[in-house]
Amino acid sequence: MKKRILVIDDDPDMCSLLNNFLCRNGYEVEISNCGEKGIEKYKQAEFDVVICDYRLGDKTGIEVLEEIRAYDPNAIVLIITGYSDIKTAVEVIRSGAHDYITKPFVPEEILNALAAVIKESFPKSSNEERSKKPNKQLQEGYFLEGQSKQSRELYYQVEIVSNTDYNVILYGESGTGKEVIARTIHNMSKRKGKPFIAMDCGTLSKELSGSELFGHVKGAFTGALADKEGHFELANGGTLFLDEVCNLSYDIQATLLRVIQERRFKRVGGTKEMPLDIRIIVASNENLQDAYKKGKFREDLYHRFNEFSINIPRLSKRKDDIPLFADFFLQNTRAELGKVIYGFEEDVMQVFINYSWPGNLRELRNVIRRAALLTDNHKINIQSLPFEIMPVNEKTYMPANHFSKRSFDDGNLKKGIFLKDTAAKAEYESILSALQQVNFNKSKAAELLNIDRKTLYNKIRNYESNSLSSGYVQ
Repeated sequence: MKKRILVIDDDPDMCSLLNNFLCRNGYEVEISNCGEKGIEKYKQAEFDVVICDYRLGDKTGIEVLEEIRAYDPNAIVLIITGYSDIKTAVEVIRSGAHDYITKPFVPEEILNALAAVIKESFPKSSNEERSKKPNKQLQEGYFLEGQSKQSRELYYQVEIVSNTDYNVILYGESGTGKEVIARTIHNMSKRKGKPFIAMDCGTLSKELSGSELFGHVKGAFTGALADKEGHFELANGGTLFLDEVCNLSYDIQATLLRVIQERRFKRVGGTKEMPLDIRIIVASNENLQDAYKKGKFREDLYHRFNEFSINIPRLSKRKDDIPLFADFFLQNTRAELGKVIYGFEEDVMQVFINYSWPGNLRELRNVIRRAALLTDNHKINIQSLPFEIMPVNEKTYMPANHFSKRSFDDGNLKKGIFLKDTAAKAEYESILSALQQVNFNKSKAAELLNIDRKTLYNKIRNYESNSLSSGYVQ
């Protein structure tokens, strides 16, 4: 596959020279004549290498380099300039450029520099090349392949089933990325480009589930004021993803079985049969084989779905992948917030590795979004992390942007609020003690404290707010 090069230079002659020369030597080239447009082009498409002039009309090459690498830490950038002094060279390399070439130059110098950085960054296989750009894959609906043994096996199963038209059952805990994997199977299949429709069966009422799945005609029931397409009709030709399929009522399961067998369906209240060409992927937290043995799910429908099944491991079983996932979520978050954050302090990554992640990838994403919002540094530090993911032996001390222990020393108390602060201290210590006893499980802590979960959350949120705005922070 040809390597794609983005050239950013405000000199039209230089752009023309590089475009013609690189295309003749087997590269695909895109040109941008200013820094801002070049950065936007990089964000909108995949490029293997950026060649950027040091002096641009709107930005310096270093400013372009920093913005591109803030968006993509793996970006490969070569800087070209006519200013060949040592100070500039050192500044460019320290800023993260892979190489530095001075004008005037022989075109072969560019080829040599490109060959060197491409060999360094894409040394062996297409798998390694693919893992260099996880952000683009995930943004297009693909999941991050991962480096652990479990992730490689998961990707292998996704890859082989994608080439078939089998129905698939996905098993996995909440937050493991079942819908992302379903989209990946669709996007890697022959149905790519056709509709992918996702439906959460857990949110369906028994009365409206038939209408949601198969649509209805006007007047089919009270409130049916117009014809409506159902999810099957919307997904026709493509893939239908049914999440939490075990929640469907037995009546709907029977209808679903008949539709899958006959490959035809009718809208609720309608008489016209419509042909159906669809692939079905279902997801469940509960094993469907156990569910049909308990009488909660139809056995014949289970066998219709179970042409292939994939078990998605929880994040705590894929410790080797946590840095990769964390980098991806940070990359998306800093683009969302417009903040320049280059990565994580070492102790932060150690906390991530040691934590159990009961909420899996969804929880990791939320933690990183929160930490990125709170941090004022170019790297996320431990002070930005929520207290519940911290090791137990570190939770007795929390910095100001956590659920913190307020300072109740006499010297810090204002006259007239001693009793109030003493009560707050006692309440705080009771909550913290309960949380520590149950390893910071909020539901169990609420039971211990004989309050509901919402009240506990409100009290924790109040302490966090006080710790951010008050001087009484330890």
